[in-house]
Amino acid sequence: MMLLLILFCTGIKSQSNRFYSDAFQNIDNMLNDKQKYSFREGVYAIENAYYQGKLDTVELNGKIRFLRNFCLTLLKNRKLNYSEKDENKVNKYAAIYSVMCEATPVIVNNDTIRYKPFTYDFDDVFGHREPSNLFLSKLLDTQKGNCNSLPYLYKILAEELGVEANLALAPNHIYIKHNIKSLGWYNTELTSGIFPQDSWLMASGFIHLDAIQNGVFMKALSNKESLALLLVDLGNNYNKSYPDNDGLFPIKCAERATQIDPYLANALLLQAETHKRLFQKIMKLHNTKDIQSVISDPKAKELFDRMNKEYAHIHQIGYRSMPEGMYLDWLVSLKTERAKYEDTRLNKVPDS
Repeated sequence: MMLLLILFCTGIKSQSNRFYSDAFQNIDNMLNDKQKYSFREGVYAIENAYYQGKLDTVELNGKIRFLRNFCLTLLKNRKLNYSEKDENKVNKYAAIYSVMCEATPVIVNNDTIRYKPFTYDFDDVFGHREPSNLFLSKLLDTQKGNCNSLPYLYKILAEELGVEANLALAPNHIYIKHNIKSLGWYNTELTSGIFPQDSWLMASGFIHLDAIQNGVFMKALSNKESLALLLVDLGNNYNKSYPDNDGLFPIKCAERATQIDPYLANALLLQAETHKRLFQKIMKLHNTKDIQSVISDPKAKELFDRMNKEYAHIHQIGYRSMPEGMYLDWLVSLKTERAKYEDTRLNKVPDS
């Protein structure tokens, strides 16, 4: 009877882990060009793994289809005063920005109502309490999101309209970078609905020159690098779902991500922090807080040396983490000091 119970429990654990394995395989197939690239499908795979196969993708697709059609309606009814060869692309960027960030008049049954844009949710912005607070599905359900879900939705809508949107990283943060003929590169910040200059990013005080040179921060991520970022999300969610796991799956996610982008700090951190957790687990088994008394254990010493080497490498490439309180103050500064940080070049591309 006990053997049957053990086998039953093992079966449940294996079944629950299958969704994470399937999500990894889904993204890995896209990275290997064995499956058609779709950032939307990659995001779905991750959230479906966390919800153990219960993500309602039909409902999500309906909401994304509505937003796509809203963008197309705006494209039909307005046009920017922009005449470069990439005007079609720029008009689509403007439509997505309006749908996500601007209150827009909409006629419904001959009545004009004001469509409410998405807003920033300051509750649990890092997903410490609940990982799903960072999810696309939560954003679409509540119209409230953060620096994960908002840029993810923007990128998905851009791809739905047939244009590319590049994710970019800053300390604890994700935003959008665009390259257009009239301006070159510019930033779109969805947490506040503003186009900030790079000076705002630098004002955080946590972007080291080495991080810029190595592409840790402020680099426009390719589509495959964006998928690598999703693998980090997958590994972190797995750790939340199974806090006592053996580390193999999150390490697998981190290693695959760094094969695509060796300087992807989020992946390097996932790797280092997983080794740290496993080392702390050994210390707990030894019932001690004395590191020296534990590293006589070959396995403990291997983990200790590896994690220290990994943290040293992360620091060497220029990564610096920002305290959470400072991060929120930095986000708010974009609105309170808008005139100081806003990219005024965008004012020269008005609606018509």
